[in-house]
Amino acid sequence: MTTSTAEKNATETHPSGEYTSQPVIPSEEPRLTRGSWIGMVVVAAIVAGVVIFGVLARRGSEHSLAKETAASAIPSVNVVYPTPSTLSPEIALPGNTQAFMDTPIYSRTNGYLRNWYFDIGAHVGKGQLMAQIETPEVDQQLQVAQADLKSAQANLDLANTTSGRYQNLLKTNSVSKQETDVAVSDAAAKKAAVDASMANVRRLEQLQSFEKVYAPFDGIVTARNTDVGRLISAGQNTTPQELFHLAAIGKIRVYVAVPESYSAAIKVGGKATLTLDEYPGRSFEGTIARNSNAIDQASRTLNVEVDVDNPKAELLPGAYVFVHFKVPERAANLMLPSNTLLFRSEGLRVGVVRDGRVQLTPVKIGRDAGATVEIASGVTANDAVILDPSDSLTSGQEVQIANRVNQPATPTKAGTK
Repeated sequence: MTTSTAEKNATETHPSGEYTSQPVIPSEEPRLTRGSWIGMVVVAAIVAGVVIFGVLARRGSEHSLAKETAASAIPSVNVVYPTPSTLSPEIALPGNTQAFMDTPIYSRTNGYLRNWYFDIGAHVGKGQLMAQIETPEVDQQLQVAQADLKSAQANLDLANTTSGRYQNLLKTNSVSKQETDVAVSDAAAKKAAVDASMANVRRLEQLQSFEKVYAPFDGIVTARNTDVGRLISAGQNTTPQELFHLAAIGKIRVYVAVPESYSAAIKVGGKATLTLDEYPGRSFEGTIARNSNAIDQASRTLNVEVDVDNPKAELLPGAYVFVHFKVPERAANLMLPSNTLLFRSEGLRVGVVRDGRVQLTPVKIGRDAGATVEIASGVTANDAVILDPSDSLTSGQEVQIANRVNQPATPTKAGTK
């Protein structure tokens, strides 16, 4: 039987070799001091504080994230404030130059072209011979008509002689009244035949005179559509053939479509200036000669003619020009960039930000300068107008302003968020 550890501990060997039996007092377990308890409480408090702080921080982050998400859902816009109009008191409208007189030249008789004397670009004077046409048929018809005229005149002479004799014989009652009347009537008929023959001869002489083609006015040949030996048709039974095209460019016409809003400012006799790309830095002065006195219902414009003297032929027909008209100043108008406009079915609109929300405001354009437009009515200088508005923009939509351009020094509440 083994001895337990307790028993061994209870039995001790005496120095003399004798065993003595003494009671062993069990050791006491260590007890927690007051400081240890305080430390444990502090640690527990710290752990609880960390847990609580983490929970609160997470809740704060979630709340901030929700606010940021809601804020990011509101679209950001850039706004611009209208500025006073800087457009000069004039409008520049496109136009095309035209020769003051411009006409095609045709032949009035049939035949073959014998010669032509001027080519394109040639300056011709009024009455100068430009071409000759051979007309053998007309020449033969004229000879026949002249022979018929001579025959009619011979018959007329005989009829006049007979009529005179009968009238003298009637005085002595040598002939009857009836015979005398017949002779007089025959002389009158022969006179009518002579007149008809003379008219036919004159007609053919006129046709024969058209063998020579003359310039109807001073000008420049802009086209030559024929050559020697070509068959020329007068166009009686076929489409006429243009021989030349002649333009008078000593004075130039320019027709301009003026918008209805400026039609009252266009006065006949007023001045206008022309500018062309081929003459940078130069302008040509013209005079408002006339206008149509009617507004075109399709384009809502007034057709205006401006005449410009062109003694050096610097302006060519068909050139693209800009015509500048003076118009009354409109100092109260404001300017906006063109990319602020919204084209809606109900009319032209701009998006104005008021109290953080969009209000689609109707506007009326005064003048269009391309990148900018003059606003005649609809906005004020303190309105925050949205740049590059979306097509889906609607009134009442909440927006936030990201950038402001041309903000007035003392803006009103309108236009601020």
